[in-house]
Amino acid sequence: MARGDLTLFEEFADQLGEEGHNFASDTLKLGIIDNTTAPTAADETPAWADYSENEVGTGGGYVAGGIALTGVTWAEVSGVGTLDDSGNISLAQNGSGFTDGYWGVLYNDTNATDMAIAFLDLGGPVSEQAGPININWSASGILTVTIT
Repeated sequence: MARGDLTLFEEFADQLGEEGHNFASDTLKLGIIDNTTAPTAADETPAWADYSENEVGTGGGYVAGGIALTGVTWAEVSGVGTLDDSGNISLAQNGSGFTDGYWGVLYNDTNATDMAIAFLDLGGPVSEQAGPININWSASGILTVTIT
């Protein structure tokens, strides 16, 4: 897996089928964790609680529970559903920030169980103390689902 790769949890397909997400109105967050436990696509019924015990320290620009995505949209055009976010994530360099970020866990904070959707390889350790951290979503969307 390379830095910047976004990997969907296999359970995400089941979550969609059981109406676990409403991307048009739910709050999505990206929680940042250390390398104590690496997420895998095959993690069974992934939820933020499975990873939050390994969350990086708060301070600087990072808050407990992760960074809320702003401007989330869900659209379907010609059989292709696209989840996107009009804002990228930026944390300014801060001497009191974390130093041990390895993974970003994208999860649905509106869902009662905080279902995890995907994880992002940060190529860690990344450090808020060493410099700014910028996560720029793909121009084609955070994720796409194609029906063929």
